[in-house]
Amino acid sequence: MYDNIAILTNTMNNNSVEVEADNMRPGKSFDAYIASNRIRMNWNGKVYVGNAHGMEFTSSGPKQIN
Repeated sequence: MYDNIAILTNTMNNNSVEVEADNMRPGKSFDAYIASNRIRMNWNGKVYVGNAHGMEFTSSGPKQIN
C-alpha cells in the first residue's frame, strides 16, 4: 500500500508542490495529478521523472504505508 500524496519538484526552478498520486507501480511508474492534469512519472533508477507542458518534474514517489 502506498500513500495517495507525492511531492513533485520542477527541475528548472526547484519549486515543489504536493500532488495526488495513483496507480503506483514500485520501481516502474505512477500517475501524478495536479490541477486535473495527469503526469506519468517513470522510474529512472534514482527518482521518478515526468514531463508536462515543456517542464520536467522529479519525485521520490509516494511513501509506502504498511
